[in-house]
Amino acid sequence: MTFERARGFIYRNARSLDLARWRFHFEGGSRDDVLKALSFYRNEDGGFGHGLEADLWNPNSTPISVWAAAEIILETGLDDRDNELISGILGYLQNGADFDETEMQWLNTVPSNNTYPHAIWWEYRGKSDFKYNPTAMLAGFIILFAAKDSPLYKKACDIIVRAVTWFMGSDICEQHVTHCFIRLYQALEKSGEELVDLDAFGKYLCENVNRCICCETDRWDTEYVCKPSNLGITKDSIFYEGNEDICQAEVNNIRDSQLEDGSYNVTWQWYNDYKEFDVAANFWRSNIIIEKMLFLKAFE
Repeated sequence: MTFERARGFIYRNARSLDLARWRFHFEGGSRDDVLKALSFYRNEDGGFGHGLEADLWNPNSTPISVWAAAEIILETGLDDRDNELISGILGYLQNGADFDETEMQWLNTVPSNNTYPHAIWWEYRGKSDFKYNPTAMLAGFIILFAAKDSPLYKKACDIIVRAVTWFMGSDICEQHVTHCFIRLYQALEKSGEELVDLDAFGKYLCENVNRCICCETDRWDTEYVCKPSNLGITKDSIFYEGNEDICQAEVNNIRDSQLEDGSYNVTWQWYNDYKEFDVAANFWRSNIIIEKMLFLKAFE
């Protein structure tokens, strides 16, 4: 019943992109359908916007929207570096837009965000939040797909060394930052690029993941807290050991907390006067369903 209810909600409510993702993961749908739907959020500069990240309705390309697109590309397993979506992202990252040369990071928020409906955390207040979200993930994407002799690849290598040094020297515990560094770790592992001590990085990541996960399960359905599924933990990941019980607790929670319409609570607000949040929340419900059903699939 959990899956069928979820499927019903998706077919009644999802954006074309999330419907294609659902079909790809659970119904034998094609990767090409996902990528085609994703392409409608793409801009001429190769970046992405148009509310791809549903809490940010800026139509212009932004690093966060490019991160969202890159996540979906990785989700499909696409590894063709000549694909126009991948080459477009690399072109956007190469052109220097929305990049702070002093901090060596892409901006987390950009001025044009303020012109369009958005959550309060995407408000630009004269300075970006330099905590390597989304820079760490984008740098990993670059080393997976850019030519090794390109200036962009060299730039990404420099960023990665700096980012990992910062991360391992910090006491930050924030799920989005941690997720970006998980993606970076996975990219380094897959590429074989020996830029940092990968064993030490992985060990620190495991400690960070354990700090991020909220073990107070009674908060999961009403508060914006980190659950194992938010970090993409699976049985074969380095983060599973020691988290077996909390992962099983989330499996049980996914089954028990599903709403009658097949969706799950959206546990955040925009904290401003934009009425578009109600639309965005409905978009998010489909994304939440896909994340939860993938987690169930991984543990069944």
